[in-house]
Amino acid sequence: MPVGIFRVCLVVITAIVNHPLLFPKENGTVPENVEEIIQKMKEREQSLRLEQLRLEQEIADQEARQKIVEKAAQVVEERPEEKVRWDMWTALSMVIFLLIELWRQDFQEANWQDTGGEEDDMAVLGKAFKGVSFPDKAVLASFYEKRILGTTGDMARMREMVEGFADDLLEALRSVCNRDADMEVEDCMGVGSMYENWRVRKPFVCDLIVPFAPPEPYCFRSQTWCSGDSFPPDEQGYGTIKVCRADEDVAGCICDKTKLGEDMLCLLHSQANTTRPSSEMEDLLCFKNTQYLDADQVMKWFQIAVTKAWNRISHKYEFDLSFSLLDLPGALKIKFRSGKSIAFNLTPVVQYENSDVYFISHFPRSSLVADFPSSTHWFLTFAVYERRFIQLISKTLPANACHISCLQILSFLHGKQCSLTGPSGLTNYHLKTVMLHLLQACPSQDWAPENLEARLQDMLKFLEKCLHEKKLYHFFIGNGRVPEELGFPIIFQRAEPLNLFRPFVLHRDVYRKTVDTFHEMLRNMSALINEYTVHIPHAHTNGIHKES
Repeated sequence: MPVGIFRVCLVVITAIVNHPLLFPKENGTVPENVEEIIQKMKEREQSLRLEQLRLEQEIADQEARQKIVEKAAQVVEERPEEKVRWDMWTALSMVIFLLIELWRQDFQEANWQDTGGEEDDMAVLGKAFKGVSFPDKAVLASFYEKRILGTTGDMARMREMVEGFADDLLEALRSVCNRDADMEVEDCMGVGSMYENWRVRKPFVCDLIVPFAPPEPYCFRSQTWCSGDSFPPDEQGYGTIKVCRADEDVAGCICDKTKLGEDMLCLLHSQANTTRPSSEMEDLLCFKNTQYLDADQVMKWFQIAVTKAWNRISHKYEFDLSFSLLDLPGALKIKFRSGKSIAFNLTPVVQYENSDVYFISHFPRSSLVADFPSSTHWFLTFAVYERRFIQLISKTLPANACHISCLQILSFLHGKQCSLTGPSGLTNYHLKTVMLHLLQACPSQDWAPENLEARLQDMLKFLEKCLHEKKLYHFFIGNGRVPEELGFPIIFQRAEPLNLFRPFVLHRDVYRKTVDTFHEMLRNMSALINEYTVHIPHAHTNGIHKES
């Protein structure tokens, strides 16, 4: 635009300067032909007007282009604002959606033991039960009386015999061990289905745990996955055990964590104390070049000690003792001369602080899932608290309550089905966990003996729900409703719930096999029960069907 104005000014100045009136007549020559001059001036004036019009048009065109550029720039400036505004709303919507999803998952986990929620689930579940003929009360009662009830007396006699022999064996073990160098063995405790009175399938096997401690001046310092330090997901439920001197600081001296110079000396620890020989730690059953207790080393030591103890007292008994299973180092078998045998497990454990939670060296689990952490990671067992909880809750239930009966029937059906179609990812511990959840969720009067059929269906539907969601939470870990009378450690109540079905998420083939076995068990349930049921008169059965 400034260029156009300059051109107009230049034309006007040129016209003024070249106008003939600016020159005096005496200083110029007057042309002879005045008309010709006038004509040329008109032509000149016409050309100047045309030039002026052309320049004005150029100026107008430049102004129009300038407006278009400014408008385009304004549109470009508005578009990022709109884009930013749109991106902001999109991001905000995504955040709100994620918050809702996280709240939904937290709500579900926080109410995994809510009674009302379970009742709603029971109403919508049961798809696997369509077309399945469920045994009636009379058939279930007859089956339980004939197949299961008669085994209770056998279990009591076997427990008494195994406990007496185990006490004698451990007393001999203490006598053959070096009190100054070997581990100190305490009295054994009975845990599991045999001591909770719900084992049904033979052979009966007693599970005994044996706490042990290191010799003086050493002690065990344990660390669990929920103690604050990060543990990988596959090590949830495990912990480590460090062998330390009793006079060592729990937090550890800085000389153990910092490399001191050659001319520096720790005033709290001498050089002899800070560097322990590798052989000394191995004698304390630690993993090579570490201070962490090795489960494999412990089981080797325990097997050798048990063998020495048996050699000392074998002359007192008229049977033989041997280790029965290679994959379960503490599995022992008593063989009588008559050919009969009794199996029991004697497993060393380490007490967690001053509680009845124990680190167990080997824990039986499904053979289909073989993911085990290193031998320095010990599984935590809550078997003592589980036994106490069942005893405590049984005092509040009606006489002859059906909770144990339901667990026995379910364990029998699952074991029978696995013997037909092969092993499953489900274990008896999973089935017991289902019962523990329902014991806490259902009112006490619901466990009356006449409700056996209804409670058994509830356990099956609850198990179906857990299999569908691949979630079965450990009963004690993360459960804030554990009765105070048990004295359960608060650290485990405040921990995140532990999903016992996590292996099903990682092993789809095992999960598929487990679900198929469960559905097959439901279809074969009536046939399996009728196989062991006393014949019931047809008229009596029809009368029951009419009432229902």
